[in-house]
Amino acid sequence: MTYKFTIVVPVYNEEENLERVETELSNYLKIASVPTSVLFVNDGSKDNSQALIEAICQSNDAFEYISFKENRGLSAAIKAGFDYVDSELVGYIDSDLQTAPEDFNILLEYTDTHELVTGVRSNRKDSFVKNMSSKIANGIRRAFTHDGMDDTGCPLKVIKTDYAKRIPMFRGLHRFLPAMIMLQNGRVTQVTVQHFPRIAGTAKFGLWNRLLGPLMDCFAYLWMKKKYINYDVAKSSK
Repeated sequence: MTYKFTIVVPVYNEEENLERVETELSNYLKIASVPTSVLFVNDGSKDNSQALIEAICQSNDAFEYISFKENRGLSAAIKAGFDYVDSELVGYIDSDLQTAPEDFNILLEYTDTHELVTGVRSNRKDSFVKNMSSKIANGIRRAFTHDGMDDTGCPLKVIKTDYAKRIPMFRGLHRFLPAMIMLQNGRVTQVTVQHFPRIAGTAKFGLWNRLLGPLMDCFAYLWMKKKYINYDVAKSSK
């Protein structure tokens, strides 16, 4: 079967969530607005996640996985997923399922006119500290990138794959996806999506890496923006 859309699911020590991930994503594939597959990226989990992922993929033809030798971080997992897929569109969702897979159908409505569509979490069900640190981090990022996005940390995005593959690998990538698409002269937009409290597992980001990390990454982005090269091939013999 030819898939138009692939959902990348980064996984790091999420054994408590994976049964629900299988159920929710299997249910979504039945109602997806385009033919859709799922790609797990196991980011060097130390728990039983890999065994569970392999069992899920053996039971579901539309599910595949890649597994890192060691933990490399969320940005590396997302970028590896982008590089691995061959569908026209690629997206991602966190394995904690604080966002709803069915909301991908809302984002997919905008892919004819935009190269990236990102969710904006409405009525966030996170702690006060997490919400405030995210707001501050988003404000810092917007001041540097002028990307106009309110919630780049939302783990629900759809991107045209040829644009996603051209994004350079760097730590903090997941916070700058709209800005990196804009560097390619791509069009970006944001759409309100649902948000739910975490049911199982533990959050992988704390207060300091939500604030200090984005600030440091912003300076790296400014350097990259100054050096970034775009080109269009006019003619080729290939």
